This record gives sequence, C-alpha cells and structure tokens, in this order.
Amino acid sequence: MWGERKTSSVSESDPKSWKLLEKTLLASVHEQRRSRRWGIFFKLLTFIYLFGALALFSPLISNQGSGSSSPHTAVIEVRGMIADKEAASADNIVGSLRAAFKDPNTKGVILRINSPGGSPVQSGYVYDEIRRLRGENPNIKVYAVISDLGASGAYYIASAADQIYADKASLVGSIGVTAASFGFVDTMEKLGVERRVYTSGEHKAFLDPFQPQKDEETRFWKTVLDTTHKQFIDSVKKGRGDRLKDAEHPELFSGLIWSGEQALSLGLIDGLGSTSYVAREVIGQEEMVDFTVQESPLDRFTKKLGASVAEHLALWMGFQGPTLR
Repeated sequence: MWGERKTSSVSESDPKSWKLLEKTLLASVHEQRRSRRWGIFFKLLTFIYLFGALALFSPLISNQGSGSSSPHTAVIEVRGMIADKEAASADNIVGSLRAAFKDPNTKGVILRINSPGGSPVQSGYVYDEIRRLRGENPNIKVYAVISDLGASGAYYIASAADQIYADKASLVGSIGVTAASFGFVDTMEKLGVERRVYTSGEHKAFLDPFQPQKDEETRFWKTVLDTTHKQFIDSVKKGRGDRLKDAEHPELFSGLIWSGEQALSLGLIDGLGSTSYVAREVIGQEEMVDFTVQESPLDRFTKKLGASVAEHLALWMGFQGPTLR
C-alpha cells in the first residue's frame, strides 16, 4: 500500500512539474528574444550614429577657402586666444597665409583680427611668416583690420602688416607681457598640509605656488618677462617704423590700451575702416574669399565636451607662462 501511495503521489506531481518547467523554458525563450531585439536595436542605433558621424565629420579638418577663378581679396580670421591647438594657432594662421599667397588670383590679404592676444611664441611665428611672405611677394599687400579687440599678441601680429585699420571704438594696443599664478602657502598651513618637493636644481621649483616666493627668484623672473617685452617692442617698431609716435608717447609700450580713434593719432594704426572697406577702397577687390583654416566639427565637439579643461586648470591653478594679452 505504501508503494502504491508513493507512486500515486509522484504521478500527480509530474504534470505540475512539467508545467512549471514549461513556463520556465518559455520565459527563458521570451527573454532571449527580447535580448536579441534589444541587441539588434542597439546595433542599429550604433550604425546610425557612426553613419551620421561619418557624414558630419567627413570634411577635412583643415577646411579652408579653395580660392576663386576671379581676382579677389583673401580674408583670414584671427579670432580668440592665440595659442597652440586653438583656432588662432600659428599653424592655422600660417597655413591660411600660405594658401592665400599661393592663389594666383589673390590681390591682397586681410587679417581680420578680434583677439586679446596670447602666446608670444605663436604670435612671433605668425609675425615672421607675414614678413617673409611680404618679402617674397611684394605685389601682394597685407592689411590687418581690427574689429572689437586687437591687443597684445594680436597687435604683435598686426604690426607685421603693411597697414592696420580699425573702427573708431576698437580697442588697440596693450603692448606688454604678463605671467600669472596663485599662491597657496597660507592655505596649505591652515589645512595642515605639508608640501614636499624634491628637485635636482637649486631653483627648479621656483614657480611652485605652494612655496613662499624668494626675492632673488622674483627678480630673475622679472628679467625673463622684460626680455620678452623688449622683443615685442622691437618687433612692433620694426613693423610700424616712423609711423609709431613712441618718442612723444613712451606710454605706448606700458601695456595700456586705446580706442581706435586714439590709436590713429598715436600711430598704432593707419586708418579707420572695416574689412569690406579695405577690400573695396584700399585693395580695390570687393570680392572676398575666406582662407581661414576651419576647425572640423569633431574639434568643436571635443572642445564642447571640455577635453582641454584639465590642461587649462593646471595652468591657471598652478602657473601660466608669459602671455601677450
């Protein structure tokens, strides 16, 4: 009887076990199908994204004016901070200049400037290249046109041009050099943090913002800035020549900035006018072709994501080298 009762119990539970197993298997199949659908969806989404990115970023990184079949004025933008890897880097500006001079239909070149300045090295590269191209192509004149701002390193570049124009309210000048950093010595003491720096040179850490300044090192750094300032002044004098009224106005090299109207009387610029005015009335070619090297969409997208934030923070929170601005 026991055996019969046991067999009967097993046989009664089998249908329930099979139904449970069947439900489990069906649920597993449905889950696999759902996963497969989501996998296909995400693969399709990735494909669409890559296809869109390819279509968006397909233009060359160095998009620039392809010239014109008729005589024209070449225009090159110098906009924003003058620094390596920025839109107004020496590589971009010099590349644009060479392309403009190479075009047989270029009758004149305008540097349209709206910049607070930046790296003295980058500005110097552009200055030297402008003078070199002018020497090799005496029939093509270079004009700098300052819109809102043409200060420091931007004016350094402008001074290499044959003539400089600006609006009466433009800001022009700021012939000086600056270097900035912060000092966190007291902050470190309040926080109870000890700064440990190991160097193999006596003055290797002289710009460390977490250590007190030393008079000897401060004087030395001032000589570096003074040397850079003198190089700036010499270049401006070479570019502007007798037009610059620095003998009567030594404050021209003090780092001050003037309006376009004031700059004209000081010899910092040659006239008042816009880019279209210079193209039409001075160069005589109203048609303008933009030879500015353009950032690719990928570059702009990367900058918006803040790819260079860490680099800039490191500079500003610690030390920033000499800057013309």
